[in-house]
Parts: sequence; C-alpha cells; structure tokens
Amino acid sequence: MRIHTRLLAKTAATVSGPGGRPPLLALLPPLPLYRRLLRAHRKHLPRDMRLLGDEYIKSEFRAHRDVDNPIHIVGFLTEWQLYAQKLEGDSWAGERMDPSKIDKMSDQQIGQMYELREAIRKEEDDESS
Repeated sequence: MRIHTRLLAKTAATVSGPGGRPPLLALLPPLPLYRRLLRAHRKHLPRDMRLLGDEYIKSEFRAHRDVDNPIHIVGFLTEWQLYAQKLEGDSWAGERMDPSKIDKMSDQQIGQMYELREAIRKEEDDESS
C-alpha cells in the first residue's frame, strides 16, 4: 500500500461524515493503524471475537498491500480508523450497519459479510449448547 503524505493531512472537517460519525483528526499511516487495531482488539474484545477479528484485519491489510489508487487507500484507512474509534469507545456493540454502505458493496463483499454472520451465529449456537 503506497501512501501519499498529502492524503494523510485531512482535517476533521473534511474527513468527518454525516450521521454523527466521530471526526477523524488525521488518517494514520497503515502500519500504526494496523497496530492500533490489534491493540484495540486485545483490550476491548473477548478472546474468541479477538481471534476472528485479528485474522480478518491481517487478511484485509495483506490484500490491500499493493493498492496504488489513492482514493481506495484513503477509503480503506478511513473505514478502519473509524472502526478503531468505535471499538475504543465501546459504541460498537449492537450497532447496525449503515444501509448506504451495504448498497456500495460488491457481491464478493456481501458474500464475506454473510460468511462472517454465519460464523458468528455458529459460535453463538456452540456456546449455548
């Protein structure tokens, strides 16, 4: 993932979005953001959720390692940074996904979300049995 430093210098007014999202002060570069995400998982998630989340973060960052499109890079880093902020603020539990984000997803991404949902349901069923 190649980062252009001018893309990281966004202010909170230009990056924060509608719907009461927390403002981003500046986008973190990929490696510090990756470390922050793993640290947030370690501090705020139960062990089984942490293992699943850590593997997902690792695979996503590996898959986006060679992306050159600045728009994709900024979008990728922005969404992961928003996730980290929500996780650290404990406002993520029980929250539904924004329908506008679902509309923008590709068929492959929707398939991944379905697989993730099924894995979570299977874990919940195993725990209740």
